[in-house]
Amino acid sequence: MRSLLDSLIAGGPFGLLVLAALDSAGIPLPGGVDGLLLLLSVMRPATAGMAAAAAITGSLLGNLFLFSLAKRGGEEYLSRHTISPRGRRLRIWYQRYGLITVFIPAFLPIPLPLKIPVLCAGALGVSRAAFLSTLAAARIPRYFGLAWLGLQMGTDAGPWLQAHAWHILGVAAVLAGLLYWLVRAADRPTREAS
Repeated sequence: MRSLLDSLIAGGPFGLLVLAALDSAGIPLPGGVDGLLLLLSVMRPATAGMAAAAAITGSLLGNLFLFSLAKRGGEEYLSRHTISPRGRRLRIWYQRYGLITVFIPAFLPIPLPLKIPVLCAGALGVSRAAFLSTLAAARIPRYFGLAWLGLQMGTDAGPWLQAHAWHILGVAAVLAGLLYWLVRAADRPTREAS
């Protein structure tokens, strides 16, 4: 494992692009992209911006791969698994709030499941442009924010994030609640009309 980390660090932004693509394509590496981005920002400050851009690009490519797989054959898979009442409710929830279910885990630097919302977005017919725009809107501030944090705090960035994990979770909960409330408010005229 140490040799893999050394190879990724030696690869700089390209190593980060590969790691982000693999992680987003379905190989679970929780925190790997965030950690390597912070590490590269501290060890190679001149490439921090390029490293953040590489992480964004890798994430977009990997998630687009999963999204495309689901778009081609996922509808049949979802149909088979949404026959039950619970399955139907889940499908309706993804149809109604699909892009928010992609945005929140893509934005927050805490491990939240992103693969299932990505697969649902593809299988349920979300447009490729809307999907990529939502993903980019989440990943750009996340990865450039982590690069900036690494540049500002140096080796203290990791311990700072660990020390403030509960604060980050609190902000995440507030953000999730706010987004849920906004979607419900925007959806209210549709529900009242039916």
